[in-house]
Amino acid sequence: MTTSRDNLAQTAVTLTRHILEEQAVHPEATGEFSTIMAQIALAAKLIARNLSQAGLIDVLGLTGETNVQGEAVQKLDRKSNEAFVRAFEYYGGLVRTLVSEEMDQPFQVSSLPPGKRGKYALFLDPLDGSSNVDVNATVGSIFSVHKVGEQAGRDANTDLLKIGSEQVAAGYILYGPSTILVYTDGGGVHQFTLDPEIGEFVLSVRHVRMPSKGKVYSVNEGNYGKWSKGMQRFVDYLREKDPAGGRPYSSRYSGCLVADVHRLLTTGGVYLYPAEAGKSEGKLRLMYEAAPLAFIVEQAGGSASTGTEPISKLQPTTVHQRVPLIIGSREDVSSAEQFIQGRR
Repeated sequence: MTTSRDNLAQTAVTLTRHILEEQAVHPEATGEFSTIMAQIALAAKLIARNLSQAGLIDVLGLTGETNVQGEAVQKLDRKSNEAFVRAFEYYGGLVRTLVSEEMDQPFQVSSLPPGKRGKYALFLDPLDGSSNVDVNATVGSIFSVHKVGEQAGRDANTDLLKIGSEQVAAGYILYGPSTILVYTDGGGVHQFTLDPEIGEFVLSVRHVRMPSKGKVYSVNEGNYGKWSKGMQRFVDYLREKDPAGGRPYSSRYSGCLVADVHRLLTTGGVYLYPAEAGKSEGKLRLMYEAAPLAFIVEQAGGSASTGTEPISKLQPTTVHQRVPLIIGSREDVSSAEQFIQGRR
């Protein structure tokens, strides 16, 4: 007898199948993206497995090291970075370079065929919100794919400094009650859920759309005293009681950027990590946090900004560059910009 579980497995649209079907309607597609996504999905499965065993094996706590950003490295930060490196190091395919929060310098894939340098660079935050792991809270991974050409310039790092609008694809993996992968290649945003019984990511939402306005804001309010007057006034505005204007907004902040943006992607609202006194450059990294999430949100109908200019138009100066980030529903981001710029 065929069970409902069997029927689900037979009718499931896996990540690989979905991408191949999308490529079939685009004659110019080369099939390269499906290969890269298969390796990203493999790394995500390895990380999900490690997280599920976090309380049983020695992966919790600090390594005693600091990363390029001067932040303490969790053991799972390092293992998550290793998962992505392993997925591409011996793959010998299309990706030439990996840039990660956990590596000072870009990692050059050495297993490429003779005479080949690879066409793509992969930018990664391997484990966003890793401080949540020790309390069994939600974490995520963020990735961005750029085409860099088979022939690199003299300065390989300069060759990597691409603006967000040039991304080939971007996405994130959310490790929570279920493991969710969300990605865009410029043709809309699609969500997949890992089915542990068949070991595949299965399509769960096609063409995700973000509401133009929400009722939730996400920000670390402990930093209120470090913000500009405009940002303080915007958050005060969101807290005000105004039923006709849909306020007050509810405050939701998890300490994991991926989790907070994923909530807003489905329910609407705004995430804020503004510049602070003495840190005008912001905290979040442009190329592997802000830019990929901006690409996703914009493809879903939302917006992303530093407060003064679009994230997708920023020219990076280093691969680890930091920026302020205002991201979410289009109307909410626009309101934040007006307050920050002193227009309200």
